[in-house]
Amino acid sequence: MRPVPVREPCVNARYVVRITPSDVGARVSVRSRIPAAAGQPSTTDTLGVLETWSDGVLRIARADGTRTTVREADLLAARRIPPPPARRRPARPRRPPAT
Repeated sequence: MRPVPVREPCVNARYVVRITPSDVGARVSVRSRIPAAAGQPSTTDTLGVLETWSDGVLRIARADGTRTTVREADLLAARRIPPPPARRRPARPRRPPAT
C-alpha cells in the first residue's frame, strides 16, 4: 500500500474578482477588506443579490433583507453564485407536544 501524500495548506492564495457591473441582479459572493483592529480579521464575506454598481460602490441585498455597500477598491474576490435550490416541500407547522 502506497502512502498518501500530505498536501500542505496553500498560503499564497490568489483572489480573483469575476463579477462586473453587467452582473447587477445576479446572486454573488464577495470577499472584501474591512477596517480592523490589531489581531482581528481584516476581510468579510457577503452573499446576496448585487443591486447596484455605480461610482465604484456595490450595493448587495442579503437574504435577511439587509443591504450592505462595498467599495470597488476594497474587493478581493467575487463571483456569481447560482440561485438557492427550491424547497422540496413546504414547511409544516409544528404541533404542540401531546400531553
